[in-house]
Amino acid sequence: MGTIAKVAVAGASGIVGTVVLRQLLDDGFKVTALTRKGGNHAFPSSVTVAEIDYESPETLVKALEGQDAVVSTVGFDGLEQQVPLIQAAAKAGVKRFIPSEYGGDAENEKALELPIFRVKKVVSDALKKEAASGSLTYTLISTGPFLDMGLQYGLLIDLKGKNINLWDGGDRKFSSTSLESAAKAVSGVLKHPEETKNRNVFVRNVSITSKELLEKAKKATGPEGWTSNIVSVDDVLKKAYADFENGKVDRFSFIKGVIWGDGFGGDFEKVDNDLLGVKELDDAGLQAVIESFAK
Repeated sequence: MGTIAKVAVAGASGIVGTVVLRQLLDDGFKVTALTRKGGNHAFPSSVTVAEIDYESPETLVKALEGQDAVVSTVGFDGLEQQVPLIQAAAKAGVKRFIPSEYGGDAENEKALELPIFRVKKVVSDALKKEAASGSLTYTLISTGPFLDMGLQYGLLIDLKGKNINLWDGGDRKFSSTSLESAAKAVSGVLKHPEETKNRNVFVRNVSITSKELLEKAKKATGPEGWTSNIVSVDDVLKKAYADFENGKVDRFSFIKGVIWGDGFGGDFEKVDNDLLGVKELDDAGLQAVIESFAK
């Protein structure tokens, strides 16, 4: 496979997209931001902006002509729209497609059976179909929950409120990666197209249990005032399923199930850190990160 130089980014103005776009620019890629018609987003002057309409295959193909790769960073609400984008990429001669994954094991069958993740299987199946026909190649990127966002907004632990849920007792390890490292992984995939062709790659900054995270948090904030709650993953998922059947989508409960539940692949056995330029934090490095969000 030839060198990848031109990259189109879908969702470039979002939380993940802005970090990925900046990393790609820093690493010398020529970036095009795919935006919906009428969108009003400010991008660096070196970024080309292409307006698209997901309901119009012609606009998608036109926007992707001449691109070497497509990187999708769309949020949950935009996941399904990746399918026409994949089809357009194949028609336009795009070499590599990276869908919006950036979560747990992207090919874990148990996780993909959960209601909110079923669309991800639809997307990966569409990619594998195009890859089988030789139309394009793909890479899935598994990162676990974002470490920085999980610390800042309380998904992993509530540093400000001094509270943590110990899922199933808190002894099950999970892998987690910062936004910045996830963006480095995207760039790393594009720098190593042959080694990452048509497979799921794994990166992480840490592999840790909730109990271990709590001890580091206590060290950062002081041991006084902390509360911990033992929560059953199965109970949370059962309620989330019941809510789903009644028309209420509790997205975060399903996400928590994938991170901490048994058999969902929340902790990665092998990682591609070295290939993709992602560093695993040592104890001191992780402690420093936690302390930075505890201030």
